[in-house]
Amino acid sequence: MIERYETSKMKEIWSEQNKYQTWLNIELAVCRAWYKAGVIPVEDLDNIEKNSSFDVERIKEIEATVHHDVIAFVTNVAENTGPSGRYIHLGMTSSDILDTASSLLIRESLEHILEKTRKVSESVLSLAQRTRFTPCVGRTHGIHAEPMTFGLKLLNWHSQFERDIKRLSEAICVISFGKLSGAVGTYAHCPPEIEIEVCKELDLTPAPVSTQILQRDRHAQIISALSFVASTIERCATEIRHLQRTEVLEVLEPFGKGQKGSSAMPHKKNPIICERLSGMARLLRGYASTAMENIALWHERDISHSSVERVIWPDSFHIADYMLDKFETVTEGLNLNIENMKRNLDFTKGLVFSQRVLLELVDKFSFTREQAYFIVQNNAMKCWKGEGDFCDLLSADSDISSIISRKELEKLFDYNYYYKYVDQIFERFSTR
Repeated sequence: MIERYETSKMKEIWSEQNKYQTWLNIELAVCRAWYKAGVIPVEDLDNIEKNSSFDVERIKEIEATVHHDVIAFVTNVAENTGPSGRYIHLGMTSSDILDTASSLLIRESLEHILEKTRKVSESVLSLAQRTRFTPCVGRTHGIHAEPMTFGLKLLNWHSQFERDIKRLSEAICVISFGKLSGAVGTYAHCPPEIEIEVCKELDLTPAPVSTQILQRDRHAQIISALSFVASTIERCATEIRHLQRTEVLEVLEPFGKGQKGSSAMPHKKNPIICERLSGMARLLRGYASTAMENIALWHERDISHSSVERVIWPDSFHIADYMLDKFETVTEGLNLNIENMKRNLDFTKGLVFSQRVLLELVDKFSFTREQAYFIVQNNAMKCWKGEGDFCDLLSADSDISSIISRKELEKLFDYNYYYKYVDQIFERFSTR
């Protein structure tokens, strides 16, 4: 199916229910740490662990009065624990719970994106393997350059996705930090031992030093890593869009039964998925710029970043998730027109062999490079003007015919010459 997108996982991660549950998990971990430190009596800890709960609607009701989400949450939890509730949020500031919870949510989201990126990368590699020796023309500046294979084009995409995987893995390491250091990072009301104990339980590393918050270069790196993924997808989507143009028509993105391309023109098959992916990459890169703006805050913290992050964090992950899902759909259903690839390869009547002719003249017949370039370019321009096939024009040139036979010249017009190292290039990826 073309319109396939599973939203449940990312929606679940960034739901209010999961957010508050993550907050509660941290609060309970802090209470257990205080108990081990001899501060919270066992009966109070038992009561807190047994009766701590929250209600999203009740939190909203309290927040409407206090205008503070963490206070509203803590108040609601304390309502369910009686006098023991005085130990909840002990020694903490709001950002202790907010930033530690955000690290957990972001990490879980990154792991989901990483899994999908690996899947897409393998899908691209599989298609590359199947088209390893499918001839096509390479293009530079949009102009025919030299012969290559479609599989080699796709292998290059796969290689870029592999770098994205590395960046995502590094991003997971960067965000796997928590902090319980208090209002300005001094641990005045909550000693480092509590932070160590809580972070150990949550599988996080205590931040070596923090202010009221974890510093936002970490989060900027996360959104940047997502933007790299989006930009890789856009690169691939842009290539498909170019190759789907009517005058090229080498590949087409999936077009489902009953799908319509235009309200006015029934013949249309538009690359709408790839165009959509290009647009969404722009949006995600905009979020990366916004995340960079969040790095510089006043002193130990202000909240200019907070409202921004409520939007860009879940949005960025949803966009990346959607783009990966859609691009997988495209790669799995990509329609290849092998005949048109061959037609386009021959379209310039042999001009794609110009460099090989040039080098032959220089290497074997003692032409200077300038002399050889002049001869080859002169005939190439005649070919561009429609005066004949490139090989015929060269054969008719006295500077060429006097030193090389037609039969020897034709040997230079061999596509297989350009594919001799394709296997070797693919082998670089076989051991990864």
